[in-house]
Amino acid sequence: MDGKINSAENVKVKNTNEIVPKKYTMHFIMLVSCFILWGLLNNMTDNLVPAFGRIFMLEAADASLTQVAFYGSYAVLALPAAILIKKYSYRNGVLVGLGLYIVGAMGYIPAAISQNFNLFLASVFVLAGGLSILETTCNPYVISLGPEETSVRRLNLAQAFNPLGSLTGIIMAKYFILSNLNPATYEERIAMSPEALSDIRSTELLWVCVPYVGLVVIAIIIWTFFKKSKDSERDTSGDLNIVKSIKKLIKIPRYAFGVVAQFFYVGVQISVWTWTIGYVMTTLGLDEASASEYYLIAIVSFIVCRWICTALMKYFDPAIMMAIFAVGGIAFSLGTIYLPTSQSVWCLVLISACMSLMFPTIYGIALKDLGDEVKVGAAGLIMAILGGAVITPIMGKMIDTGMLSFIAPSFSGQEAAVRSSFLIPVICFAVVLIYSICFRTKKTAK
Repeated sequence: MDGKINSAENVKVKNTNEIVPKKYTMHFIMLVSCFILWGLLNNMTDNLVPAFGRIFMLEAADASLTQVAFYGSYAVLALPAAILIKKYSYRNGVLVGLGLYIVGAMGYIPAAISQNFNLFLASVFVLAGGLSILETTCNPYVISLGPEETSVRRLNLAQAFNPLGSLTGIIMAKYFILSNLNPATYEERIAMSPEALSDIRSTELLWVCVPYVGLVVIAIIIWTFFKKSKDSERDTSGDLNIVKSIKKLIKIPRYAFGVVAQFFYVGVQISVWTWTIGYVMTTLGLDEASASEYYLIAIVSFIVCRWICTALMKYFDPAIMMAIFAVGGIAFSLGTIYLPTSQSVWCLVLISACMSLMFPTIYGIALKDLGDEVKVGAAGLIMAILGGAVITPIMGKMIDTGMLSFIAPSFSGQEAAVRSSFLIPVICFAVVLIYSICFRTKKTAK
């Protein structure tokens, strides 16, 4: 009899340690497809800034409105997404998010036909709104697909596929969009007849549309799966008073500080990746194409380390691991500032490796034990993505003005300005480090 009891207990423990229970396998796979999709689109959209600048002959500030539309949509629609999934279900959130992506992507077609930049911005806003709803929905959805004990590992596993999408997006943008831009300069385009310029734009905008519209097929397949499936969660709709939920959440230190930590983490990720190519060009004197190879290596290191970290989380506390990686991020950022170029560029690459586990780990720790408030809580963490839009231009301003060049006295001119700007990542990683230490899992005395 005791043997049977022990056997049952062992099965229970085994099931508790499952990352993804078998009954949720297909849901998990389809959600992972969503992670890949928005990772791909995030990085592909980054390349629309130079593409639209050339196609529509825009100043840099005007072309960057593409990113304003993209990240602005994230900020605007994250909270409505929380209301949606709080009132209905995660499944409905996925359906609406994918639906908005499909509408936004299809909007590229009339925008291309009319050669209208403002219509493209509207389409980008709608598309990014769909991605915002997907991120707000899919992260807590993944957490809900199994035991709480493995929730952070499960989210890290799902997020491990996100950078694969990012890498695919970089490659697709290079070969579909950037490679099909006409080499004609601004001056040459000005001198063209309206008909000739229109013909060039038509071809260029066609290739802008191809990857976005092509991915609609994948989005429809995922949408159909969730439309036909039943809700895999229990009813947790609860109170729909969002203001009440927000007031409750900000009083929870682990969550409130988690939003702050996520803001600084996303800020450091987007900042470092935005200025990686510029750093390499300045310090090594390479052209843009050659410098981009270091960016690709950085992305690959990010992917590999996320997979390794996901496996190691079975044995180590995720918060402790994140603290170690935050220390590494600080060290490599300082190396990027002070070490000789032959070493500093590799420190720059290794910063990405240190960032690999941070987003899903902060997410999982911040949402732990939130109960019915997890859906509104997820929205706050997605809105923290605004950190990328805030911190990136601050770092850019430091590069433009060289205001802190004095902290890199061994270098001069533009190189000193670029190097010194990496003081920003040091500060961002320090915030993540403090969060990791404050909210690590504390062992209870036996």
